[in-house]
Amino acid sequence: MRMPTASSAAPGPELLGTRLRLLLSLLDSDVASVYEDLGLAGIRPRWVPYLRTLAAQGPRSVQELAAATGVTHSAASQTVAQLVREGLATVAPGADARQRVATLTDTARGLLPALDAEWEATATAAAAFEAELSYPLSALVGEAIEALGRRPLRERIAEAAPHLIRPAG
Repeated sequence: MRMPTASSAAPGPELLGTRLRLLLSLLDSDVASVYEDLGLAGIRPRWVPYLRTLAAQGPRSVQELAAATGVTHSAASQTVAQLVREGLATVAPGADARQRVATLTDTARGLLPALDAEWEATATAAAAFEAELSYPLSALVGEAIEALGRRPLRERIAEAAPHLIRPAG
């Protein structure tokens, strides 16, 4: 993949989503290539926090996995469904019939030593990457999520251009 370069005419906030998707793609594709080097082709980077959480904490509800990984219930539910399809987790009803509880499979447990080693190496590499930046990306992402939690982008768009927003009701 050809790396885009920054320039004095770099895009501003109008392309924020596009640039963030590019950044995520660059990060994910590099981590995925490490999985391939480890013989784990097909493992997706976003699955690993779920697998590690289940390994460390045992069976967890989708809601607990969402909280542990910092995503919405819907996103966690979709990821758990992918883990089940790939044979890395099973899902069963919880004590509350509305809950779905995920459990690692033996296949997933067999991947953990390699995934744990990759996780540690990636954490070290990410810290070195952040050291090259003018501000730690992880801190900035956290601040951005908090700011959008206080006031979603839709509200900000409505303030900037109320005529674009359909009235509630």
